[in-house]
Amino acid sequence: MSVASALDSSVLVLNRLFMAVQVVSARRAFAMLCKEIAEVISVDDDDKYAHYNLQSWIEVSKLKARYPRSEHDDWVRTVSFEVRVPRIIRLLFYDRLPERTVKFNRRNIFARDENRCQYCGRKFPTSELSLEHVVPRSRGGKSTWENIVCACAECNRKKGGRLPEEAGMKLIRKPFKPRRSPVVNLKLKLQKYESWKEFLDNAYWSVQLEE
Repeated sequence: MSVASALDSSVLVLNRLFMAVQVVSARRAFAMLCKEIAEVISVDDDDKYAHYNLQSWIEVSKLKARYPRSEHDDWVRTVSFEVRVPRIIRLLFYDRLPERTVKFNRRNIFARDENRCQYCGRKFPTSELSLEHVVPRSRGGKSTWENIVCACAECNRKKGGRLPEEAGMKLIRKPFKPRRSPVVNLKLKLQKYESWKEFLDNAYWSVQLEE
């Protein structure tokens, strides 16, 4: 993985009380560590936490660099050494609770539906999908979580301005409002973000991914 890609990987941010509040890029996480407003939280195989400031994390990274590396780790190379990208950081002076509202936007809808057409069930690149009203706007359908789904061009044309049953079509899953960020749910399916689960599964909150 290139340095740019590693710096674009995601880092879970906890507040001082160990409650997850947002997800940021590794680039921003390192900036927080440099400003000494955050520390690295490392979760071992026994679910025990270790705390590191930036300097001690660099020292740990130097030690780990001597051994075979996991394919799930990301590394950033500097002029004189390499440092492993942390997966979790904790803010040292921030106690506020996270927001509980998932933003209703295109990216979250695509993530909720996993880039899968909700009529034929096939996956497509985002550029080949549209957002489709289950109940057409011409029939009083609203732009809500429960009435918007991803649809491929072919299914979108077939359905037209009709209800699914009128077009002889059926949704593969009823659209719903997510309880937390669909983007984060997708990341949790990747082993490299497995350490996030303990902080996410025990809370009813949402995070907004920052670019």
